Amino acid sequence: MSLAFSTRRRFLQNAALLTAAPLILPSRVWSQTTAPSKRLTFGCIGMGKMMKGHLGNLINRDDIEVLAVCDVDTTRREASKKRVDDAYTKKAGETYKGCAAYNDFRELLARQDIDAVVIATPDHWHAIIAIAAVKAGKDVYCEKPLTYNIAEAVELVKAVRKSNRVFQTGSQQRSAKEFRVACELVRNGILGRVSAIGVSFGDPAAPYTEPTEPVEPGLDWNFWCGPGPLVGYSPFLCPRGIHDNFPHWRKTWEFGGGMITDWGAHHIDIAQWALGVDGSGPVEVRAPRNWETAKRGAQLVYADGTVLTHIRGKGVSFYGSEGELHVNRGKFELIMDGKTVHKFWDKEVDKATSLEREVTLAERKYLAGAKIKLPAPKSHFQDFVDCIASRQRPICDVEIGASSVIACHVMNFAYRYGATAQWDPKRNKFAAGGSNKWLTRDRYRDKWVVKA
Repeated sequence: MSLAFSTRRRFLQNAALLTAAPLILPSRVWSQTTAPSKRLTFGCIGMGKMMKGHLGNLINRDDIEVLAVCDVDTTRREASKKRVDDAYTKKAGETYKGCAAYNDFRELLARQDIDAVVIATPDHWHAIIAIAAVKAGKDVYCEKPLTYNIAEAVELVKAVRKSNRVFQTGSQQRSAKEFRVACELVRNGILGRVSAIGVSFGDPAAPYTEPTEPVEPGLDWNFWCGPGPLVGYSPFLCPRGIHDNFPHWRKTWEFGGGMITDWGAHHIDIAQWALGVDGSGPVEVRAPRNWETAKRGAQLVYADGTVLTHIRGKGVSFYGSEGELHVNRGKFELIMDGKTVHKFWDKEVDKATSLEREVTLAERKYLAGAKIKLPAPKSHFQDFVDCIASRQRPICDVEIGASSVIACHVMNFAYRYGATAQWDPKRNKFAAGGSNKWLTRDRYRDKWVVKA
């Protein structure tokens, strides 16, 4: 079945061209409520564990059609293509083989019939692929952490603004009710003056030291390493074949940023949302004692004096003059004047209530007349789709994703270099102490560049 059709959005953007070249529609379309000319067309880049969920969502929607998948691993690439073809065969009622599979993301981005892409590669590829995507006219949903380093975040924001594309960062906690209500409670002063925040996630990264093994057949290892160093292959970085675990490249300095940029990109993002510093960031970083071996204790300080500390705790914890608040996925606890007033944390303990009930009751009691109300989309991905239609900025626009990941990178400086320094969030450079050489790689391999 041919899928050489344009979407309604591309039709409107290119009306003059299309009057001379009418839409080409497939001879048959599956029986759905959305007309083929109104479906958004998607490409998926990076077909690992994270993309499994995204792809399932995409192929189950009537308003989206997946035209291509891309991965440097042949097994994952072909399995994803088959998954799309099989799903659309079932929908269409006839054999469908319209999903293309690419090893090189540039071939996918060169297709004029693709409206948007989802990027779920390892972190060291995010900025290069995302910049290429917006330059190619694609709207982008990119997994967090948004970039491998600070210089990449700055260039990516420039590229998105130049291209005027819709860009959603995959920081989906922003679209979850417990986190939104928690941030509204802080933003509206319900806790009083919040002077301390604790963020709980795992360890900083470490240098890559795994022994070299034979490369998985069908894997383009040179392309996997890409702009990073060409290290010896190990399934520690890239598991063989189809896998259902999160690979450990994120634990290395060479390709990730440890749990600071992994879960930290979620929890620090929420902390900055609550502080109202989206698009900005900390003004100081403080290294923990014995920073060479420390796993916790790094701090970020914000302009109002609030100190955010990397701890072993409950997720994101806010400590105010009138109360405290703890929030994590599916968990919520509000304490006022030393007394727990709303709590759902452990389903085995808090059996008499639910997360929805406790969050809703807290919202009704404390936020009924709130001056500050934060966005509440139906879902994080739906917000992206809605913004493609409206051309508005989504709930976690590129500038927000960039400021969150920059804060993570600044925290990482404390663990990697022992940085205790002043930071300028407007210029995204050190104001005093530290080294601006840390903002980017020493070198990008194979002529890969990050430029808006």
